[in-house]
Amino acid sequence: MSQHNSFKAAGGGGKKNRTVLKRFERVDLLRKRGQWEDGQRVIGLKKTKPEE
Repeated sequence: MSQHNSFKAAGGGGKKNRTVLKRFERVDLLRKRGQWEDGQRVIGLKKTKPEE
């Protein structure tokens, strides 16, 4: 059984950039920026934007 055309990705199926980071990615980014200290809680992290 084939897949209906409406379910296929438009534009050749290329990947888009994600705008939402996972928790471990946010912690890594905050470490790079110097805004994270070991032992801090991972709940209630600061808002971050992904690096471009």
